[in-house]
Amino acid sequence: MSVHQLSDLIRHARHNSPFYRALYADLPPQVERLTDLPVVDQAEFWAANTLHDNRVLTGPLSESVVFKTGGTTGYPKFSCFTREEWREFTTVFGQGLIEAGLKPGHRVADLFYAGELYASFLFLLDSLAQAPVDNVRLPIGGAAPLESTVPTLREFAAQVVAGTPTTLCRLAEHLIATGDRLPSVELLFFAGEALFADQRRLLATAFPNAEARSVGYASVDAGLLGCAVPGPDPRVHRVFSPHTMVEILDETTGEPILRPGRPGRVVVTSLFRRLMPVIRYPAGDRAEWTDPENGLFRILGRAEEGVRVGPVSLYTQDALAAIAAADTEGRVIGTQLVVRRHDGRDQLVLRLATAPGDHDPATLEVLAKAVLAELDGARPLYGESVRSGFVHPVAVEWTSHGELAVNSRTGKLIRVVDERPTS
Repeated sequence: MSVHQLSDLIRHARHNSPFYRALYADLPPQVERLTDLPVVDQAEFWAANTLHDNRVLTGPLSESVVFKTGGTTGYPKFSCFTREEWREFTTVFGQGLIEAGLKPGHRVADLFYAGELYASFLFLLDSLAQAPVDNVRLPIGGAAPLESTVPTLREFAAQVVAGTPTTLCRLAEHLIATGDRLPSVELLFFAGEALFADQRRLLATAFPNAEARSVGYASVDAGLLGCAVPGPDPRVHRVFSPHTMVEILDETTGEPILRPGRPGRVVVTSLFRRLMPVIRYPAGDRAEWTDPENGLFRILGRAEEGVRVGPVSLYTQDALAAIAAADTEGRVIGTQLVVRRHDGRDQLVLRLATAPGDHDPATLEVLAKAVLAELDGARPLYGESVRSGFVHPVAVEWTSHGELAVNSRTGKLIRVVDERPTS
């Protein structure tokens, strides 16, 4: 499958996708430059990308694989790939596994999650099958009991274990608790969330000979983003060119950032997807260029479109909707999502502002419980992760509007504040 020219992709989307046709209605007939296009609004994109009467797809859903991406239970979000697109996706990512550290003959245990329309388990398995070096694939899965996972890893002398940091740490805790170690493991491939210093210490104890490396940067909605590169910083990736165009945009002006070291939000354009076009789509992360000429960038964490708390993805709109449903009297006048990390686990804190004088503790306690109940109903995976010991329970922190964090230059409210260390 060939990579499409940007101008051809734009014409295809305008002609066949009602969503893009409306988005580009005011543009001239011929558009050649990416920066001439508006950035996609995520809320509008997913409101149009529905199961029925879909306005994003460029054709009927007659031949494809469908996966679930982040969102609420009431409004699930789905991402579609044709057979050729999925093959291209996994082939290119599989080639990148070599730079991530995959070696000929490596025995790789896939501990990502499968089923319920999730992509990560099948994506890694297919990428390994497409990798340009021989490897032995062990499709164990993240939901398998640790009591059976550990013997399998030992029996096959697995040299690579792949999964989310949460899954890898759960495995490490089990090994340490049982007085066990897996010295045969050389690589720990992680993806889906950041890996923190306290987690690295835990993994080093259980896997004394293993190096923790990013398996690569991709998502089921945005597609290919960045190939892992050798080096001391696992946050640094290289753009999957020519299949993907990655922009880092100023979070205030929306202008492309071209020099190293200046943070912005990641926006992606996929040049191999035509069924569900991804053109100037916010990936939900912040990053900075480290070597723009060679397409190298460093991932800095989640942007305002969403946040990752342990293994749980939460879109800002999910929290705002839960608060609105619970706050029937309109007491909340400002909302900020804060992510913290303590005692080895992430925690989501809802920082809610009320009007001056509206600080009755009993009333706010009732409202806080109602907000948490609404959020638990919208994102049950968070509650399940709490019960599994992966994250701390959601907390509510009451404050005044003036105490909410704002952009120092513009005074605009910062919707998501990530207070976790990232190095």
